[in-house]
Amino acid sequence: MKIKNIEGLSVLQLQDEVNRGAKFVVYQYCISVLVLTFKRPSDIYFIPADGNRLTKGLPFTLISVLLGWWGIPWGPIYTIGSLVKNFGGGKDITQEIMNSLVAHQPLDEATITKEATT
Repeated sequence: MKIKNIEGLSVLQLQDEVNRGAKFVVYQYCISVLVLTFKRPSDIYFIPADGNRLTKGLPFTLISVLLGWWGIPWGPIYTIGSLVKNFGGGKDITQEIMNSLVAHQPLDEATITKEATT
């Protein structure tokens, strides 16, 4: 999974943002094709403290609404679960991401590069 929207920020800057209320969030979407239903996570999104977690998850909610219902029996079940999770602001994985970033890069490391987020 990739982490979106953190290129150019140091781990220390990210920690400051998280302390102000920023979150790392994963959304869920569901796609069905007759008897096959796939429930998948999105990439990881960094949502600033003043950002809207619900708005960022709307594309994944729309995918589930349009493509998730059609699989029997899991399509409706997974689609409803995805909608509930996304309308709740997605799954907050901030603590896990910060633990991982701190473990792999010292806090004074210059910046997080695009390669480090893939």
